[in-house]
Amino acid sequence: MIGWLDASSGASGDMLLGALAGAGVPPSLLRQAVAAVAPEQVTLRTEPVTRNGFAATRCHVDVPDTDVHRTWSDVRLLLARAPLDDTVRDRAHAVFERLAVAEAAMHGTSPDDVHFHEVGALDAIADVVGVCAGLVHLGLEALVVSPVAVGSGSVRSAHGRLPVPAPAVVELLRGVPTEAGPGRDELCTPTGAALLSVHATSYGAQPAMTVERVGVGAGGRDPDSHANVLRLLVGSPTPHRETAEPAAALVLETNIDDLDPRLWPDVLAALLAAGASDAWLTPILMKKGRPAHTLSALVRQEVAETVRTAIFAQTSTLGLRESPVGKTALERRMETVLVGGEAVHVKIAVHHGRVVNAQPEYDDVVRAAARTGRPVKDVLAEAGAASRGYTDVPEPPDS
Repeated sequence: MIGWLDASSGASGDMLLGALAGAGVPPSLLRQAVAAVAPEQVTLRTEPVTRNGFAATRCHVDVPDTDVHRTWSDVRLLLARAPLDDTVRDRAHAVFERLAVAEAAMHGTSPDDVHFHEVGALDAIADVVGVCAGLVHLGLEALVVSPVAVGSGSVRSAHGRLPVPAPAVVELLRGVPTEAGPGRDELCTPTGAALLSVHATSYGAQPAMTVERVGVGAGGRDPDSHANVLRLLVGSPTPHRETAEPAAALVLETNIDDLDPRLWPDVLAALLAAGASDAWLTPILMKKGRPAHTLSALVRQEVAETVRTAIFAQTSTLGLRESPVGKTALERRMETVLVGGEAVHVKIAVHHGRVVNAQPEYDDVVRAAARTGRPVKDVLAEAGAASRGYTDVPEPPDS
């Protein structure tokens, strides 16, 4: 499953919560995650609303009156002690850490020394932990985010009136495609910016996908200038239908020797979500014997710019090599087989009108194995045997 966030009207924590609830994440799951961390009573409640005629889900975060201003150290301790899923805890930690660094940069001090009122507030804790729990629940392989509308004008904060986009938002979205967007208000909050920057695998237009669920999260205001909503589309990536005729394509390449190797699986997933036909790594040795990798992506001309943007956003490279290549691709379609009552998609390849390959989707096999309690190798073997029913077996030669 992949997701696309339409942030053309901005983003905030409560808008993201509403979009997740609208996309089918159980509100009880969001409440449970928030309750695990919040040191005081916090209530999440959803309601259907409209924004400039657009039906949406509004998520209210009700918190008690408090004058406690928590620091990053305080929030870090709350997260460490909370009975959370490890992935949810790690993502929430990353979001708050980015908020702390951005606030510290704005005030010219260290993150641990800043009493950041908005970041330490209970509603921010609810927004961050709830959104992280919701996105983990969806189990997305990639999350593409549109260019983010940040707004214009000025906004009142605990530090007085600030220009829009606020300095913390500018810092958090450094390197991310942004625009002023509709209206003249703050459209993207620091919490929303931090959540997007942690969870986005790439930025751009909606990727090729079969949409299965849609969540529309509403902001608190209902201006006349635009629908104040954030849309979340969730579905399956759609394989591009190719013909068997040679087609022009590009190979984008770059050599990288300074990226944490743990990031490479996410980088490759982001490039595929951005539209690359294929993406791969080749180990190399660079000058002075330094180990490195060549990152390569095969792309169609019409998605080349989107993939370039993803490479620059996800890696530390400063440039790309680009080479035109010829490409012959088989026609493809998807079928489905059942293994133990679980659906497994099968990728069918056709050459000159004849099926030449039928390959089960490995992620579906793993999912089916987990749900049926069987070894992955057994489910893969059974799915492969069922898939062979789609293959056109050639006639034996005459003797």
